[in-house]
Amino acid sequence: MHLSDETKSQSALALEPRSLKITGPHIQGLEEILTPDALAFVGDLVLEFSPRLESLLGKRMIVHENLRNGALPDFLEETREIRTSEWKVGPIPPDLRQRRVEITGPVDRKMVINALNSGADVYMADFEDSHSPTWEGTVQGQANLRDAVDRTIRYTGPDGREYKLGEKLATLMVRPRGLHLIEKHVLIESRPIPAFLFDYGLFLYHNANKLIRQGTGPYFYIPKLESYLEARLWNDIFDYSEKTLKLPRAGIKCSVLIETILAGFQMDEVLYQLRERITALNLGRWDYIFSLIKFLGHDPRFLVPERPLLPMTAPFLKSSSVLLAQSCHRRGAYAIGGMAAQVPIKGDPRSQEAIDKVVADKTREVAEGYEGAWVAHPGLVPVVMNVFDSRPVESKNIEAITEISREDLLKVPEPKISEQSLRANVAVSLKYLESWLGGLGCVAINNLMEDTATVEICRAQIWQWIHHSAKLLDGQTITRELFRRILREETARISGGVKSQADAEPNFKIAGDLLDSLVTSDTFSEFITLLAYNYLS
Repeated sequence: MHLSDETKSQSALALEPRSLKITGPHIQGLEEILTPDALAFVGDLVLEFSPRLESLLGKRMIVHENLRNGALPDFLEETREIRTSEWKVGPIPPDLRQRRVEITGPVDRKMVINALNSGADVYMADFEDSHSPTWEGTVQGQANLRDAVDRTIRYTGPDGREYKLGEKLATLMVRPRGLHLIEKHVLIESRPIPAFLFDYGLFLYHNANKLIRQGTGPYFYIPKLESYLEARLWNDIFDYSEKTLKLPRAGIKCSVLIETILAGFQMDEVLYQLRERITALNLGRWDYIFSLIKFLGHDPRFLVPERPLLPMTAPFLKSSSVLLAQSCHRRGAYAIGGMAAQVPIKGDPRSQEAIDKVVADKTREVAEGYEGAWVAHPGLVPVVMNVFDSRPVESKNIEAITEISREDLLKVPEPKISEQSLRANVAVSLKYLESWLGGLGCVAINNLMEDTATVEICRAQIWQWIHHSAKLLDGQTITRELFRRILREETARISGGVKSQADAEPNFKIAGDLLDSLVTSDTFSEFITLLAYNYLS
């Protein structure tokens, strides 16, 4: 796809002398991704929307400060009319009307092929939580998606096995990085550009017209929103892109992840801002828990229990789940359920127990009116598909309205914490961060597929427990000293018996140091990836 001569001329004028500068190393064979025209489009997006982004991120900081000073999230008075009036979202494309199972995963070549072939209705190709944003991995991911859209993608494994696309493929959706992240390898006026504009702009530029010709379209999953104003920014980016690239009006479609408790109070408003384009809301359970601790964890009233005691039946999660389904159905959008992260292993007797838990969780979502849910492994596609295929007809359009109050959305369970779970949080964080620092953003740990959201909730829980001197079930107080003893022990156990953090392998040492600095700090750091990104090439 090429820009018109007029558009290219306008891009060149707009970018001089403030053109994009690539500081990442040259990647042989990927010159067709970082073309002048594609970068000009990304540059235009950056120049057009960076001022608004900076303003919105500034508003985030004000809201966060108010919460630290005792305010609590609430439904907004300024948007009451949106919540109380009747309106619907726009038409949903045919290939997004069946969403029983959506498989998610990173954009490495083998994963892209396997996910598209998995039998799922949708594959969400992820540049965010399951992606370690190395320069080569990010640009290669764009090439992998381009080749998938062209249907030319191939992969040969180390064992010589060949992978290629089959006849029936999942519908492709792409998740760019969150608004808060930067792409440090691309500069404009000596400043790194917003990562989400890089991910979004390159994919759209290279693939939009091809997707439209194939009878589908450019579809995106939007992560980590905290307000309806951020949804409005995305809508304006879509509108600007369609005009610039001469795409059909409202042809770009999206789904939005509700993975912050602030967005949980603004679901109607998010749907409204994107009403011409939005197709679904999805409840991102782990990030949602993380956000509750991040925004309210300084308050002892919101001291959370260990991770196994935070299922979707926990009061605040149950309420947000019901509210999401009701909001979507009232407005004509789909409700997509949370991640089934289990990794089925043949011959492992625990696999059936894990599958039974998945079935129970998805059966709950069916009862709440969800149209489908996420999985992280192809082996779970038929399991979850069967649950949603067999749901009773009456559950597909649940009309009963449950009034969800502010108090319902903020009610946390009793804070029970075992030493075993504290150790598990430390161990999972170490293992995941070590892999992420090595360029792998989606990792199977203890038969669960873990991503950045996992380590965020683990370190957030540890920080909160230390901050409030929480008690373990055996009566021990959770202190910095206890954490550091467990950190030393888990580092030794995981990394082959080293006697101290200083003796660990480089990535384990960095992982341990990062974890220590985050959980023992007096203040809570916004995102672990903002710090860890400095260690990636």
